[in-house]
Formats: sequence, structure tokens, C-alpha cells
Amino acid sequence: MYKVFVNDIPIILSAEQDMGEKYTSLPIKEVKLKKIIKKINKGKLLYVHLHHSKEEKLLKHLFKKLPVVTAAGGMVLNKQNEVLFIYRNGRWDLPKGRVEKTESLEEGAIREVEEETGVQNLEITRFLQKTYHVFQRKGKYKLKVTYWYEMRTDYTGELVPEVKEGIMKVKWKDREKAQKALQKSYANIKLLFPEEMLPVYSKNRVS
Repeated sequence: MYKVFVNDIPIILSAEQDMGEKYTSLPIKEVKLKKIIKKINKGKLLYVHLHHSKEEKLLKHLFKKLPVVTAAGGMVLNKQNEVLFIYRNGRWDLPKGRVEKTESLEEGAIREVEEETGVQNLEITRFLQKTYHVFQRKGKYKLKVTYWYEMRTDYTGELVPEVKEGIMKVKWKDREKAQKALQKSYANIKLLFPEEMLPVYSKNRVS
């Protein structure tokens, strides 16, 4: 099963044909995805399920529907186990960005974290997961696939937000402050955190 977010509304992709009465279930091979996205953005659809009998073909068909942008980013932890957050467009987020053709996913993730936050001495400790979300650029819908890595650093220097990318703040946040930040974050970012760190209301959201 996969979740593809349109704003904070997940489109569920699975091999199941029926997700229950509240879901609009459609075969992914035939669906007019852009029409579905428009309805979600207008608040006309909240529960969408796209299915294919073979789970391994779900993403293949999805990638045919929209242009794909590959990105990478990091959940960065310092020696106090604080998490590095950025504040952009009125929400708390984690640093990420588009991967260049000349670099690996890991190199792109580290570069983007450095550029967006000023943090140095980054070391990738493990791969976390991929997230999927739809965004609009110049009137066209695109699918961003983001590869997330856990990173560690001993950096204690100044945090420098990349203002030209719309980043207004960069902050280290302990567990309590991270929980508060996640109340004003994105649904796909919440997927990266342990359930016990999530705000209560988000645990009960559409899954």
C-alpha cells in the first residue's frame, strides 16, 4: 500500500479492490488522475482509493499519470537527539530538495540539508522511507518522490535559513517541541516520526 498526498489528503494505492463504503475506489490504470486531484483540491473528494490486482504495478501506472520529480532530504539529529526543522510557507518541515542528475540520492540529501539550514558534518545513518506528494508548478501537476534519510551531526554552529527558498527559520527541537511543530506540519512529514511523537488528532486521521 502507498499513500500519495494531495495537500494533506492521502490517495490510497493498494491491491485491494474495496476499502469500504466511504472510499471512492477506482482502477489506477483507467483513472483520470488530474480530475481526481482537482476534486480533492476543491474539497469534493476526501477518501480516494486506486487499485490494481498486482501491487508491484501500482507505482508504474502512477508514474505514467504525472511527471515525476525526484527529491531527497533528511531527518537530522544532533548529539542531544534534537530534530532539525525548517519553517516555510507557514508550516514546519524537514529540509529536502530536488536531486541533481550528477549526484546520488545520498549526496543530494546531504547537499539540500546543508544549503537549506547551514548545518555541516552530516552523516547518513540509515534510509527511512519514500514519501509521495502532488504539487503544482506553472499550472501543471507533478508528483514529488522524496527519499528520506536519518542523519547525525555534531554541528553546534549557527543555523542559516535559505531565505531565497522561502525558509524563514531553522530550529533544533527536542521531543516536546517537535510534537508541537508536527501539529503545524505536513501529513507526509508525520509519516517519518514514531507514532508516540505524533499529535493525538493525527493518529486518528485517514489511513
